Amino acid sequence: MAHILVIGASQGIGLETVKAALAAGHRVRAFARSAGTIALSDPNLERFPGDALSRPDVATALDGVDVVVQALGVPVRDLFGPVRLFSDATTILVPAMEKAGVHRLVAVTGFGTGDSRAAIGPLQRLPFRLVFGRAYDDKDAQEIRIRQSGLDWTLVRPGVLTGGPATGRYRVLDRPSSWTNGLIARADVAQFIVGEIGQGAHIRRAVVLISHPLPV
Repeated sequence: MAHILVIGASQGIGLETVKAALAAGHRVRAFARSAGTIALSDPNLERFPGDALSRPDVATALDGVDVVVQALGVPVRDLFGPVRLFSDATTILVPAMEKAGVHRLVAVTGFGTGDSRAAIGPLQRLPFRLVFGRAYDDKDAQEIRIRQSGLDWTLVRPGVLTGGPATGRYRVLDRPSSWTNGLIARADVAQFIVGEIGQGAHIRRAVVLISHPLPV
């Protein structure tokens, strides 16, 4: 079993990853500014209040862990202004991991980041840019920083996120020719992340995750 640091653990995919990792028997250090509010009870859970933009917080959180899951998010209201969280946090995290000797990183970005942007359908392209453009430009910088590192990274690019329980019925698209947008439950993304931690089937690769394709 691994000792996993989940950054962005208080909500969304981060929280679902905490749940899935605990269910699989891993030890989890749940890192978030609001970590104290995580309403889970498990002897393998450590709540770690911290700021992903604080070098001391990140360095302390890396002590003794085997793998890092980076699952950051920004509120919808922040999408229409400058977005720097993803790249700034990664600029802090990557050298801190290298210094601490923690080599495994699973980073959640999104479909439309990096070289998957070309796979966005023509009907989706304009609204995607209008709403998510600033955030995804920053996620591009995040991915570049990770790719330039010496870490054993996996980039996880989920499609349009939905709620609800894990279904186990999702597709892992690991070839650029297969990339397409679609719906996927956050809990299914978490299940993939936990499985990837155990198997390491996509080290130094980017994958797109969907359950149901969207109309092109």
